[in-house]
Amino acid sequence: MNNTRIAGTIAGVIITGFLLWYFSNIVTYFLVAIVLSMIGAPIVRFLSSLHIGRFHLPRTLSCILALLIIIATFGLFIIVFIPLVSKQAALISQIDTESLSANLRELLARLEVILYNTGFLKRDQTLIAFLNESVSNFANTKRIFNFLNDMLSFTGSFFVGVFSIFFITFFLLKEEGLISGLVLLMVPERYSKETITVFSESKRLLSRYFIGIFIEVASMITLISAGTSILGIKNALLIGFIGGIMNVIPYLGPLIGASIGVVLGITSVLGEGVYDQLIPVIIIIVSTFLVANLIDNILLQPFIYSSSVKAHPLEIFIVLLMGGSMAGVIGMVLAIPAYTVIRVIASQFLNRFRIVQKLTERIRGT
Repeated sequence: MNNTRIAGTIAGVIITGFLLWYFSNIVTYFLVAIVLSMIGAPIVRFLSSLHIGRFHLPRTLSCILALLIIIATFGLFIIVFIPLVSKQAALISQIDTESLSANLRELLARLEVILYNTGFLKRDQTLIAFLNESVSNFANTKRIFNFLNDMLSFTGSFFVGVFSIFFITFFLLKEEGLISGLVLLMVPERYSKETITVFSESKRLLSRYFIGIFIEVASMITLISAGTSILGIKNALLIGFIGGIMNVIPYLGPLIGASIGVVLGITSVLGEGVYDQLIPVIIIIVSTFLVANLIDNILLQPFIYSSSVKAHPLEIFIVLLMGGSMAGVIGMVLAIPAYTVIRVIASQFLNRFRIVQKLTERIRGT
């Protein structure tokens, strides 16, 4: 009997894993929708609590308005972002390659020697000729056709995905117990109380966390954009936008954001032909990112990580390292939400162990 039960459990796990893999797109839509519903839940509660005399907003209307607020926020980011990218592309197109080549001739000569020695360039080939050949090979008709075809496919999939995510989000906002109800159907009745507690606590902590992340991203965009703009850097808002978004990735994000910011700053300088400003611009951008990240580390992150998910900073650091080791950048991004849910589950089902009691005491204390 026990062997049959074990075999059934293993078969169930394998089938579930296969279905999750096979329908990974749908699973992704659900996960994103769950995150958006956690961000939107406080908005729904606020709108539902509003009263004008005896009139108050029905929950359905509150959910629609909350969803529209979320869509408008993302739409605002896109509306601001696209013109900034176009402006940066225009600056890149203005780069005078002849003037740049004249100013960087010595550097190019050294680079050519390195490329000759490493075998990237043939002895009868110059660096400029190599770059021209590479661009020509890339820009052939077949490659352009394939690129456009891929873009059309991506656009279609993207809009289907966006519609699916917001459609699912609406029903998760409208029917708060939808997912927990489905899970309860698969859980033995004697564990129903603990399962409900796991869902409510996880939702509360993760809502705090994701709202905190949103505040952190907005704050970093503001700090970096304001700092670089005040110090005279072109496309400061684009640099700040990318820096803020990249900050979602723990530890590596600021480095990636600063690197992209420096590249954008360099292309702006090259586009204007003011080569003597190259080093000052790099110093300004790097310094702005350093100051912004100091503020983030001292003020923002302790509030978001320690206060919202109720975990010790060292605990958070170790979890992030483990997430990075297991799944790279994606693992680091998902480490804190996953660890939060695991701690809540452990606090309900494994609380007889002292280590679990210690790790979850801050959760139980709230």
